[in-house]
Formats: sequence, structure tokens, C-alpha cells
Amino acid sequence: MPISDTSRVNTGDVFGAADRAGDYIEEDTAPALPRRHAEAQELLEPTITVEPDVADPGTLQPSMSSAALGGIERSSKSVLFGSPAMGLVAASRTSNPLKASTGFRGVLAGLGFPVGPGPAEVASRALEEVRFADETTVRQATWTRAVSILVNNPKGGTGKTPIALLLGGVLAAIRGGSVAILEVSDDPGALNFRAEGNPQLGLGELVRDIDHIRTAGHLAGYTAPQTSFASVIGSIGRRERLTDDSVIAVTTVIDEFYGIRVMDSGNVTTSSAFQGAVSVSDVLVIPVMNAGDSVLEAIQLLEELRSAGGSSAELANTAIAIRLTDGRPENDAVRQEVERLLLQAGVSALHDIPYDSHIAERGQLTLSNLNPATRDAFTAAAASVVRSLQSAVSAAPSQNRKA
Repeated sequence: MPISDTSRVNTGDVFGAADRAGDYIEEDTAPALPRRHAEAQELLEPTITVEPDVADPGTLQPSMSSAALGGIERSSKSVLFGSPAMGLVAASRTSNPLKASTGFRGVLAGLGFPVGPGPAEVASRALEEVRFADETTVRQATWTRAVSILVNNPKGGTGKTPIALLLGGVLAAIRGGSVAILEVSDDPGALNFRAEGNPQLGLGELVRDIDHIRTAGHLAGYTAPQTSFASVIGSIGRRERLTDDSVIAVTTVIDEFYGIRVMDSGNVTTSSAFQGAVSVSDVLVIPVMNAGDSVLEAIQLLEELRSAGGSSAELANTAIAIRLTDGRPENDAVRQEVERLLLQAGVSALHDIPYDSHIAERGQLTLSNLNPATRDAFTAAAASVVRSLQSAVSAAPSQNRKA
């Protein structure tokens, strides 16, 4: 989604109150529909129209770029050669976009009256097309090697673990599995607690036995399978502190059996474990909230990665931010200042996640228990991450992230 430039806002004044949110654990705001991000907007097919006599002026009508795809215009009316995000499924889902299909209007249209969809149905169809485009992006993406996502913000309590679990869960649910969510913090974190299940073995045991893992079945014994079809590898108790060598050894084995790896990291960016995680990452996801310490530490992380140069700098240059809220009263000046600072820092996208009571309960997270708007927001973020992964892997000089 576009990030607005609010350079007229005074940073010091805005963040005077926002710093009080530094101890944030989970967001707690009123539900809201996810923002329409620019990438998904470009995929919308211009099939939804409302006749003037049945629609209010200004009703949202999706449009799509006329850029050619493989020599065929995306605006083509052909069912077979239209937008790849729509195709046969979209064509069968709405046989006549000019006719209403829900509510009293739908009843009249079913009786043969020329009644078009009302504003609510038009908006619902638009959201459905955005969702379908995002899911298609996630489902159809392919790579020639395993790919990895690093979730980090040095500021604690910004939602790293929920974002890692739910982002990985959405990827697994849409793609049908082959996603591993791995804890790479120096010391045991909350990943195993927030995930479903009660595994008998975890990360510490996997590090101990890593040289003996030969099959997918053997590796599965150290995971917590999720209803989203993701596999979680967290700590079930005390373990030795992770090092860069142990992180690289574990991720190398995981990449033999999973197509996507999501890493939930710690707060110490100078640690050996974090440096090892950076060396085997393709895309950086930064959780932020509407607070000064959260966004300023995120910016410091980007600066440190750029200073390191090479692949670390590339992670910073393509970073994606996901913003959570903590439920306290907020003002537009704080939100705008967060967006301005992230834009200035060079993040490639910013996605907002609405409040969800299931996340706020701070217990085990189950993807199917999220509100529809929350899941849509994570799906939009997942599509953005997938596009970044495709660019990162296609530009990589070799098949291995770690040289």
C-alpha cells in the first residue's frame, strides 16, 4: 500500500505520547477492513460495474492496468486469456457482474428484473477480487530453491511471534503446506507457546540431533503441526544459546524438506544467532506499531543492515513492514509520522493488521479463528512478501543463500 508523506508533522511532539506503548504485547483496537494495497489494486479486473439507476454516485468501481501480459492485454474479455488473477474461477463465480446476487436486489434479479448490485454488494465483490488476486499470487509462486523470511524488530513486544506464526500460517494454508516456522532467537522465545499443539521435541533437540536427520519423517518429529498446514519448530524448554553455526545447520536441513521457511528472531541484532539468520534470509519483515521506540528501532535495524553491505543491505532495501496496534487511543498524527519515517527509511511496503480478539488473548493461535478482515490483511501481506521473494531469488547469484 502507498505510504503517505506527512513531513510537516513534528516527530518529537508526535512520539511524546506514543512512547508509552513500548511494552506492547498484542494489538487491541476496533476491527477495521484491511487497506487496499497498490499491488493488488493493479490486478483487479474491470468487470464490476453499476448502472446509474441502481448505484449511488461515487460507488467504488475497480479498475485494472492495461499492461500486456505475455502479449495479451490484461483487459481482454476472453475467459481463457484474461487476467491470470481471475481466470475461469472468477468467471464462474460471478456469471453476470451487472446483476445483483444478494439481498432483495438479488431476489428481484433472480426473477428477471434488470437490477444491478447495490453499493454493499459492489464493495463486497471488490474485496473478494482483491482477496482472490492475493491468494492466487501466493499459491502460484514458484522458486528453484527453498526461500526464507526473517521477522525482526529489535524492540521487544512488537508482535514478532504472532506475525511469524500467522504469516507462515497463511502461506501454508493457501499453498497446502511446505512451510516451516522456526525460532532463531538466542534464548527460548514464545513461539512454541503461541503455536498449536504440545510437541515432545523442539529446537534444542533438533540442534542436538541435526547431523542424524535424513528424512522428512524424522524431521517431523521435532515439529508442532498446525491446522494451517504449517510446521512450527520452537523451544519446549531450556536449551543452549543458538549460534550462527547452529542456525545455519538447522536451516540447511529444513530447506531440504520445506519450500518456505519463516524465522521468528530475537531482539539482539549483534548476536551470533541473528547474524546467522540474516545470512540465510531472502526477505525481511519488520513488525511495527504506532510508537516512537518501535519505529525508530526498526529504522536503526535497516541502517545496520545497510552498513553491513552485500545481501544484508539488500534485505534492508526490500524490507516489508507490518503494523499492529495495541488498542490504546491513537491519533492520526502518530500514524502519519510512523508512515513518513518508514517511507523515509526505504521500506518497500507497509501493511496494517486490524485488531483481532483471538490474537489479543495471547494464547495459542489458530488461523481459522481470526476475523475475516484480519486474515485478509495477512493474505495481502503474504502476497507482498511472495512478490519480494520472487524478485530476490531471481536476482540471486547462486542457488544457495549462504555462500
